[in-house]
Amino acid sequence: MRLLLWCRVGLIVWSCATLARGYAATPAYDESTASDLSNDGLSPTFIAVALGSNEVLGTTGFIGTGIDRDYFRITVPAGLRLAHIDLLPGTSVNVDFSFLGVEAGTQVTLGTDPQSAAGLLGWIHYTRGQVGLDLLPKMGIPNAGSSGFVPPLGAGDYAFWVQDVDGGTARYGFDLVLTAPEPDVYAFMLAALAIAIAAARRRTK
Repeated sequence: MRLLLWCRVGLIVWSCATLARGYAATPAYDESTASDLSNDGLSPTFIAVALGSNEVLGTTGFIGTGIDRDYFRITVPAGLRLAHIDLLPGTSVNVDFSFLGVEAGTQVTLGTDPQSAAGLLGWIHYTRGQVGLDLLPKMGIPNAGSSGFVPPLGAGDYAFWVQDVDGGTARYGFDLVLTAPEPDVYAFMLAALAIAIAAARRRTK
């Protein structure tokens, strides 16, 4: 009986820890089933995000007569932070690399052929070799005029720009992982553990 109760306690704590780390299931945005992401940096597609995994799937590349640029924006809710941008399996690039940039606010105000990255928080040329890796740390390094940042990104609005200028279609997948600050995570876990232990003791009595 005691073993069963403590197994339940362990399950509750593990579930709370998993949720707090940010791996709760959340809706993904997929261009193949939703509308095409905006091609206008001043009017990015809004994607709702929440605690945990938020996958954004789409395509870019030089298709037909022009570049299929994708722009989207998110709002990181108060009390959360954007901790990771993981490059997902299935991502491809045409030739060598594709581009991902981020700007604070609800728009990407930088032109499509800029002389510098001034105005962006950060950017990266990502490759197939980075699949499974977190892109956010390298994006945060100041480069070619970008302001730079230290991950994670806090609550607020952020606009993203994705493109591949080479011919053909390039698939991409980003997992925007939102987490709660660590002190809140630990407090949540301890509270859950205390409740579970109290319940177990009442039952044994």
